[in-house]
Amino acid sequence: MTDKQKRFCELANRSNEGGYCVYSDFLGLAEISELSSVRLSVSTTLWGGYEDAERCVACFGDREYLDDNSDYPIHCVCIQPINQKFADNLTHRDFLGSLMGLGIRREMLGDIIISENCGYLFCFDTITEYILQNLKQVRHTTVECSITEDVPQNILPQPKNNEIIVSSERLDVIVSAIYKMSRSQVLPLFHTERVFVNGAVKTSPSTNVNIGDKISVRGFGRFIYKGVLRHTKKDRLVIGVEVF
Repeated sequence: MTDKQKRFCELANRSNEGGYCVYSDFLGLAEISELSSVRLSVSTTLWGGYEDAERCVACFGDREYLDDNSDYPIHCVCIQPINQKFADNLTHRDFLGSLMGLGIRREMLGDIIISENCGYLFCFDTITEYILQNLKQVRHTTVECSITEDVPQNILPQPKNNEIIVSSERLDVIVSAIYKMSRSQVLPLFHTERVFVNGAVKTSPSTNVNIGDKISVRGFGRFIYKGVLRHTKKDRLVIGVEVF
């Protein structure tokens, strides 16, 4: 059992013994995969501040059974240039670098969504005030921060419906087609554990996907498999996918 898996067990036991919900740090795809592989004494749910967030906080304990109506300890902070006219073209790396430059651990930070040169950061409520008071600059751009109660729906990632022709429903075949990669380029993604299905890492390229599976390829993106739509005259498969 890895150190991370032992930590998950500790959090689950604390919830079970105390009769209350316990929350993890923000987890990445690899950590969520480790969480799914451990048998725990309590149920777990994941939430990252919005539907289909990549980085999530795990709640250990049944919130309904424990009568826990509190919100997840997550805030959304809007980070925007004071003067857009003179602002740099800010990227995810710019926002993240400035935040970590303040001494904030990555585990305290969730997703950062970029919209119209503003960053919408999901983070623990315990560090929100620190960010509001100390984050004044991203790259060479002066910024101001504020808590956003209702995240604008138009900034959230919207999937695009695509139809793709493939030879089979193998995971490597579909990933190759979606990201326009050769087989030799796709295989290392499995060997380095960068492909996830429903939060679980997949190392076998020959894995078949099922309708509704959520596939993430770290460094490339994610998509939802919608199944076979029809066959071509040459008996190849036309599949539907929602690509984020």
